Amino acid sequence: MALNSIMKIFMPKDRIFYSLFEEVADGVAKMGKLLKTVVNEPNIEKRAALASLVEDQEHVNDDLTHKVFTELGRNFITPFDREDIHYLASALDDICDYIYSTSKKINFYKVNPSDIGIQKLADLIEEGTIQIREAVGELRNMRDMRKITDALVKINSIENQADDVFDMSIDRLFETEPDAKEVIKKREIYQVMEVVTDKCEDAANVIESIIIKYS
Repeated sequence: MALNSIMKIFMPKDRIFYSLFEEVADGVAKMGKLLKTVVNEPNIEKRAALASLVEDQEHVNDDLTHKVFTELGRNFITPFDREDIHYLASALDDICDYIYSTSKKINFYKVNPSDIGIQKLADLIEEGTIQIREAVGELRNMRDMRKITDALVKINSIENQADDVFDMSIDRLFETEPDAKEVIKKREIYQVMEVVTDKCEDAANVIESIIIKYS
């Protein structure tokens, strides 16, 4: 009995990390979906309320990320490298931070989110966060490697598409927008939205590193 108690102390708490990462990834996908609702809402007051929901979810994910780091400090044995756990938690947190920043800027600047560039980037962000959730959800067992790699390939493609949308949006903005203030506002929003897709790719790269080591 005493031996069993001692062994439990040193057993890896894999489920804790996997469950936390799955919760974080679900939150990432929720924020991607919420951002899409923000840019689809024409009413300023309703849009502000939706932006508040984005902020609430960002706080939830902050707490989950903190729990990951706390568990990392408590556990000697982890399901994969401690560095990779830290990198993945940080990468997922960055996605949330930049989605929140996007929503906050749209709300604060009171820009018209029906702008085609904002709409297209929001679509790509939503899809990227869905693929992040798919990939993270498969880490627990790593049985369906095709599902993980397909998600990672899609995330890479989304980032490339976002680069193109960003370039075209900036070009269109300077050609068609006469108001200098609007140019500055929209350019800043395009930039932060494009960064979201960069952060999705960063997280995908961490996941790829993990599956190469442990598959």
